[in-house]
Amino acid sequence: MKRVEAYIQPFMLTRVLHELREVHVHGLTVSEVRGFGREKDESYPHHASDYAVDFTPKLKLEILCRDGDVDVLVEALVSGAHTGRRGDGKVFVTDVANAVSIRSRQSGDEAI
Repeated sequence: MKRVEAYIQPFMLTRVLHELREVHVHGLTVSEVRGFGREKDESYPHHASDYAVDFTPKLKLEILCRDGDVDVLVEALVSGAHTGRRGDGKVFVTDVANAVSIRSRQSGDEAI
């Protein structure tokens, strides 16, 4: 089982959701987050003003999936969120040891 986390531009959500529906994703969690990345060119000398951090709004999408579904899911996220410009976002995939449905008490793949 995998947890797929995607950090995307908020204005790309509609496109991403369309791509996810195409690959039959039926559930996800979306959170509003703020962060910063490597937006500045590090080859230039640093000035005092370079250390002021401007946080950029992003959306964090979290999806649990079966191991065999992860490649299709990641491709859908990347296709939906891609603009080719800095700040498009990132996708992270991590292992999940177990999941349990509180309602049905099912565990493992059946819980997702």
